[in-house]
Amino acid sequence: MTDITTLYSLSISARATLNMHSLNNEGGEGNQIQTRMVNIVDAEGVLHNVNAISGDMYKHIQAEHLFHIARENRKIPLSLGAAQFNANRINADPGFIERTSGMSDADTLDELLRSCAVSDMEGILVTEGKRSLPRKSVIEFGWIVGVPEKVQTDSYFHVKYVNEGRTKTQDSRSAESDSGANLGQNIFHRPASSGIYAIVCHLEVARIGFNEITQRYAIPLEDRQQRARALLESTLYTFLQPNGAMRSTQAPHIVNLEGVVTISTAPTPAPTVSPLKASYREEILAIQERLTPITGESVQVFVFNDLAGLTEIMGWCIANTQPYEIALREA
Repeated sequence: MTDITTLYSLSISARATLNMHSLNNEGGEGNQIQTRMVNIVDAEGVLHNVNAISGDMYKHIQAEHLFHIARENRKIPLSLGAAQFNANRINADPGFIERTSGMSDADTLDELLRSCAVSDMEGILVTEGKRSLPRKSVIEFGWIVGVPEKVQTDSYFHVKYVNEGRTKTQDSRSAESDSGANLGQNIFHRPASSGIYAIVCHLEVARIGFNEITQRYAIPLEDRQQRARALLESTLYTFLQPNGAMRSTQAPHIVNLEGVVTISTAPTPAPTVSPLKASYREEILAIQERLTPITGESVQVFVFNDLAGLTEIMGWCIANTQPYEIALREA
């Protein structure tokens, strides 16, 4: 890999082969759990209805990994809400609300960036103290979408059996037992999906600790680097362990993960192409080639063929890069 010193942004375009998972469902109707399905259009303009996992689900998985990493690293500050993995994050910290009472939005955002790394990187809308102050997330996930003709969802019969004799013995004096409410078999159906899924993810590493109102960083480079490493590490773990619904009995079989990591070392977007398109790798490499006369060597592309390859690339980025410093042009 080519040595680089700064990381402006990083993108991942990948195809994951997942078998027998039920990570994201829409709810239930009677005794039937409904899996999540979406309509998409392929590269030839043909409409398909396929199984999918929402970007919200993967973002929550990544945020939970970040929470565990930050909790173990004393150099990464957490608000009271974030330290408890409260979805309200810094909004659930009375100390922050008290400290920022009467502050301008710019100063409040500075205090947020200094006080809570999770709110900084995962984003939050500050609504306490009669405010409506947004902090945009620095990491984005698209829907994890089944590749047409390469994904299948089936519904499987399950039963919860209650031993009648045992129930009567244990609850012989119970009215509920006498009525037979807990006796017999509870029948239900669960979906499980298998196939190849397209994933896109983008990290704006340069925005870590950056106050968009003042156009300045609220924290020093050393702190930004600690957060950037935690962000990259949590992103890797999201692919290594995709948490979600029904994992206790339907943990996904991760057969393979292949794709492309692109990084930019200057204010150039790290390009992505949806892996719903079969030639996404070749197109990303072509984009890099055509960007070179415009931006020099600021965009680099790394291809991986399995989870070990992604781990190697992300591990190298964690160990050998630091966040890009957005320059402020003085008036």
